[in-house]
Amino acid sequence: MAFGKINSNGKSAYLFGLPGNPVAVMVSFYFFVKQALLQMQGAEHARPLMLKASSKHAIKKRAGRTEYQRGIAEMNSEGELEVSITGSQGSGILRSMSEANCMIVLDHDQEQVTAGDKVAIVLFEGLI
Repeated sequence: MAFGKINSNGKSAYLFGLPGNPVAVMVSFYFFVKQALLQMQGAEHARPLMLKASSKHAIKKRAGRTEYQRGIAEMNSEGELEVSITGSQGSGILRSMSEANCMIVLDHDQEQVTAGDKVAIVLFEGLI
């Protein structure tokens, strides 16, 4: 990703350079560009609301980078929030994004998630 400001002929415009894969563009826009645009418009709370949910299944993840995986969040019969991934998480797999209602945010230092572990999620709102 690239962020910048272009100046030409006395005018300026902001630049948001996003990755090429469709899902990577959607995730980058939702977590970075949308927040920047809201902040530029003066929004007080530009950061997305993060919730905690229990993972219904194990989730593979390498430590050393933050990962955003597409998920389906729902309330179980006890009224607790649970989440599962939408399947394969490749950055070119559009189906995973169209089925998702949230993004699972796996922290930089976090390693593999086991079923029942709490994970951070951000529910999609207003874009999808």
